[in-house]
Amino acid sequence: MFNFKEDIKNVFEKDPAARSVIEIIFCYPGVHAIWAHRINHFLWNKKFYFLSRFLSHISRFLTGVEIHPGAKIGRRVFIDHGMGVVIGETAEIGDDVLMYQGVVLGGTSLNKGKRHPTVEDHVVIGAGAIVLGNIRIGSRARIGAGSVVLKDVCPDCTVFGVEAKAKGNGIEDNESVLDHNKVSSFYDNEIKLLWKEIVELKKEVKK
Repeated sequence: MFNFKEDIKNVFEKDPAARSVIEIIFCYPGVHAIWAHRINHFLWNKKFYFLSRFLSHISRFLTGVEIHPGAKIGRRVFIDHGMGVVIGETAEIGDDVLMYQGVVLGGTSLNKGKRHPTVEDHVVIGAGAIVLGNIRIGSRARIGAGSVVLKDVCPDCTVFGVEAKAKGNGIEDNESVLDHNKVSSFYDNEIKLLWKEIVELKKEVKK
C-alpha cells in the first residue's frame, strides 16, 4: 500500500522546489492526500463505505484535495500544490501522472456505472483543467491549464482551450514534461483566419 521512498523520489523528480525529505513529508498536501487515499481506498474495497468516506472528508479538510475513496490511483502520481483538486468515484489514474491545483476529474451522468475519466500513464494535467465524463486520456498526453476536456484525448497529444482542441504531439524532443504551457493558440489562429477573410470580403464589396 505504501512506498514512501518511491513517492518522495517522485516529488524530487517532478517539483524543482523540493529541497529535503523532511519538507516533502510535512509540507506537501498533494502527497498527504495520496497517502490518505490509499488507506481510504483499501477500506472502500473492504466495504467500509461510511468510514472510508468520513476519512476522505477529513483528508479533504486537511489537504484541500478531494479524492473519492472509490477512485483508482496508480503509482508515482503527484498532485502539485493540490488545493481544489477533485477526483470522482469512478475515476481511474495510471502511473506517473502529474496534475496541478484546481484539476477536476468529474462526472456528467447520474448513472451508477463508470462516469468519470480514465487517465493513462505519464499524463500531465495543467492547473484548473476540467476533465468530464467517461472519457479516456491517452498515455503521455498533456492538458493545458484551464482547459475543459469533454472528449477522448489520443496518446502523445496536447489539448488546450474551452472546449479543448488538439495540438498534435504531446512532448517535443527539446521540451520538458513541465512545459505544458508551450502550445500554439488555436483561437488566435482562427481569429487571424477570420480577419483575413473579412479583409478579402471588404475588397470584394468595394469592387
